[in-house]
Amino acid sequence: MVLPSKHVNFSESLLGFGSYLLQKLDRPSSVDELWKAYQTDLKLGYYFAKQSFDNLTLTLIFLYGIKAIKEEKGVIHKCN
Repeated sequence: MVLPSKHVNFSESLLGFGSYLLQKLDRPSSVDELWKAYQTDLKLGYYFAKQSFDNLTLTLIFLYGIKAIKEEKGVIHKCN
């Protein structure tokens, strides 16, 4: 689910996952580093919604499409 709705929490949507990923991009990271950080936060209870790797990919594509992130040499950077 891209956007939250009446039956989907914000954290379960790709938009909510995108806001979480942007917070994690305080320094440039690879996709693997973002995935590992998410899994650690999920395990520790810092992020509550279970997301798949496919959703991570879709969210990164969405963020790239709205020019919130950019990719250089396999590393993802947050845009200003």
